[in-house]
Amino acid sequence: MRTSVLLSLAGFCAILTNATPIAPPLPRALPQLKPFRARQQEGVANSTAPCAQVSQAVYGKSPAVSMVPAKLAYDCMQSVPFNGTSAKLLLDSLPPYLQWQSTLTVLKNPPAEYAAKVQGPVDILGALETLKTAIDAGEFRSEYDFGWALYTLIQSAHDGHFSYVPDSVGNIFNWGRTVPLVSVSEDGQKLPAVFAYYDVLGLQFKNISYTPSAVVSINDVDVNDYLEQLSQYGSLQDRDALYNNLFYEVAQVSLGASGSGTGMFTGGGRGRYVYPGPTTTFKFENGTTTTVENYARLMNSFRGINSGEDLAKQWFFFGQDSAQIAQQEESKSPAIIAAVPGYPDPIVPGPQNLINGFYVSAPGYEDVAVLQVPNFVGDMSAEIPFQKTTKDFLAKSVADGKTKLIIDVQANGGGTILQGYDMFKQLFPSILPYGATRFRATEYHDLIGQAFSAYASQFPRQRNNNQSVKGIQGSYFDFHQDADVNYEPFDSWADKFGPIEQLGDKYTNIARWNLSDALTEWNSGGINITGYGILANASSNPPPFKPENIVILTDGYCASTCTIFSELMKQQAGVKTIAMGGRSNKNPIQAIGGVKGTNNFAWGYIQNMAQQAVDLVPADQQEKYTTAMKPFYADLPYQRAASSPGVNSRDGLRQNDTSGIPLQFIYEEADCRLYYTPEMTVDATAIWKAAADVQWGNKGTCVKGGGYGTKREAHEVTRSLRPRHINRRANAAVLLKQFEAFEQTFALETECNMKGDGFMHP
Repeated sequence: MRTSVLLSLAGFCAILTNATPIAPPLPRALPQLKPFRARQQEGVANSTAPCAQVSQAVYGKSPAVSMVPAKLAYDCMQSVPFNGTSAKLLLDSLPPYLQWQSTLTVLKNPPAEYAAKVQGPVDILGALETLKTAIDAGEFRSEYDFGWALYTLIQSAHDGHFSYVPDSVGNIFNWGRTVPLVSVSEDGQKLPAVFAYYDVLGLQFKNISYTPSAVVSINDVDVNDYLEQLSQYGSLQDRDALYNNLFYEVAQVSLGASGSGTGMFTGGGRGRYVYPGPTTTFKFENGTTTTVENYARLMNSFRGINSGEDLAKQWFFFGQDSAQIAQQEESKSPAIIAAVPGYPDPIVPGPQNLINGFYVSAPGYEDVAVLQVPNFVGDMSAEIPFQKTTKDFLAKSVADGKTKLIIDVQANGGGTILQGYDMFKQLFPSILPYGATRFRATEYHDLIGQAFSAYASQFPRQRNNNQSVKGIQGSYFDFHQDADVNYEPFDSWADKFGPIEQLGDKYTNIARWNLSDALTEWNSGGINITGYGILANASSNPPPFKPENIVILTDGYCASTCTIFSELMKQQAGVKTIAMGGRSNKNPIQAIGGVKGTNNFAWGYIQNMAQQAVDLVPADQQEKYTTAMKPFYADLPYQRAASSPGVNSRDGLRQNDTSGIPLQFIYEEADCRLYYTPEMTVDATAIWKAAADVQWGNKGTCVKGGGYGTKREAHEVTRSLRPRHINRRANAAVLLKQFEAFEQTFALETECNMKGDGFMHP
C-alpha cells in the first residue's frame, strides 16, 4: 500500500479499516507532486532533474513549503557530483582536531566488558586513511555518499561530544517519519513491545473501539532488530539508552526543539541525519499492515536550483576556487513548548522547562518530592534562575515535610559543568566533590598551556579583569585554574601538563575544579557554587535529604554534565539509581548511557586558542608557534560542516581507580530497572510513583531475571493493550484537550541552539 506522507485523520483511518490505527500525520506542508510543466514564476526551476523537482515542489505553490518526499530529496542529494579533490583536502584537515579527542587511543582497544556489552573498538585515524583509499578507488559517486561515510565514521565512536556533520548530511535536508513509536509493557512485568504512539494516546484519552496491536516488523524486518540497528546511529553509547531514544518521551518533548523531539525514529535528535528510505511499512501482531511515506525537511533555499551541480555551487564550499557560501534564506525559529503535556503543574517552576520541582499528589506519596532536571542549562540567561530553583524547591520540600526525593534526569544531555557541581553541593554541602579530569597530552596542548600560563601570570587573578584576560585565566590552559589530584594548587604549567603514560597514550596530570577560584563565576555563567565564595557558609548546612532517601531516575540519556552530577551522587554520596525502559529483555541495564566525558570543546574554540597562543608568545617563539599551529588557520573543516564540530576534550576518572580507564569505558548497571507502561508515556507522575514504589515502598518490583544472551520467551511479551483511560471520571472535553496537546507535539523538530561546556547536542 502506498499512501501520501500527509493524510487527513479521516482518510487515514479509512485506509486502515480493520487494522490497528496509527498516528495520523499532522498538517505539515508537504506538497503532492504533479506532472511538471513550464512555470513562469521567478526563482522556480523548470526541469525534471530531482533537485529541480524539489525547487518546483517548494516554490511552485503559494505559500512556499518546507518539506518534500524523502525519496525525491535523496535522489537530489545523489545527483550532487562528488569532488574527490576537496574531499581529500577535508580529510587532511581533520587530524589536528581529532588529536584533541581524549579517548582517541582507548577507542582502538576498549576494555573487554565495554566491547562486549556496549560498543566495539574503532580506529578513527586509521579509518580516515581507509576513506582516502576509497576516494582514490572511485568508490564514491556523490557528495552525499562521501559525507555519510565520514559522518558515520566519527559517530561510530558513540561519544556524544565527538561529532562532525558534513554539509551533505545535515546542511541541505533533514529526514523524518510521521509515526512516533513507544516501547511499553502492558503491566510493567511482561516484556515491552513496540506500539504506534497514537494508539497509546487513544487508549488513554479516547473511547477507542479497537485493541491496539504491537508492531512486529518494520520494512519486513523484525521490529526489534530494525530498531536496534537504527538506534546505533544515535549519540549515546549504551545500547539500551540508544533504544529508548528512538521513542516518544515526555521528558524529551518538554525541551521543545532543544531535545530529541518525538524520538529518533521520527527524525528527532541524530535521527534527522539518517535517510529513512522512501516509505515505512508497519506490520502488526494482528496481521494487518500499513505503509506511510517519509519526508525530508529543507534546511536551506532551493530557489533557482535546476540540478545537483547548481546545488553544489550554491551550498557546498569545495576550496578556494568555489563560490562563496550563500546566506540562508531565512532564520530558523525553533518550536517552543509552553505548556508541557504529561506533567502536572510544578510546585516550584524553573526557567525554560530546564528544571521544575513537583510533588506527587496521590495517596501514599505524600512524602515524595520530585526535582525534574532534563537539562543542566545551555542558556546563560537561565544560569542563576536554575540554581535558585533548586535552592527554593529543596527548602520548600523540607518545610512541607517531604522526606523522599526523586531526581528525574530523563532526557538530560548536560549543560553547564559547574551547575552539576552546585546541585550536588546543595544536596550534600559538606562533601568535597572529586571530579577528576585529564586531557590527552599533545604538543598542541603543551604549547597553548605554556603561552596561556605565561600571559595569565602577568595579571592578578580577579573578576574585574577585562574579558580577554579573564578568558585566558579562566581556561584550563592557565595552570592557576584547577587544583591537582589532592585538591592543592599546581606549581607551574609543567606540573599540570605532565605528561604521564597510561593505556598506550600520554595524558596530562589529573586536574580537579577549584571551586573556590576567583573566576568560578566567570566559568559558571554567573553563579557561585554552594559552599564557596560568597556562599561559603552553606557548607555547614545539613543535607536536606538523607542519601538513602534520594534516588536518581534515568532513561539512560544522561550525558556530560549529567554524568558528572550522577558520578558525584553515586560514588561520593551513595545514592541509588533507577533506569527506565531499554530493549525488550530482562537484562540489567546501565543508568548512565550518554557520554561520560566531562568537557566538550567546539573546534572553533580550539582554533581560537591555537591562534591566540601564536599572538601571545614573544618574538623569539613566533616561528615555532606559527609552524606548530598552522593547521588551525585553515577554515575548510568549518566550511564543509553543517553544524559546529566538537570533541570530548577531558576524560572523567573515578576516585581511587588507578587503572586510568576513563569513565566513558566503565560499564555499570543501574540499581534497579523498570519497564515503561502505557500510562508512563502520557503521565510523568506514573513514572515517579513506580520509582517511589520500588525504592521505598512495597508495591513494585524491579525487572529481574535474564542475562546477556538470554532469549525472550514468547509468552512473556506484550502483544496488545487493553483499552482503558488514565482517568475514567474525567470530563470528555478535558480528555480531548489533553489528547490534542500531545498530538500537537508531533510537529516538533530538533533545532537545538543550546550551548554549554558540558553539553551533548541531540
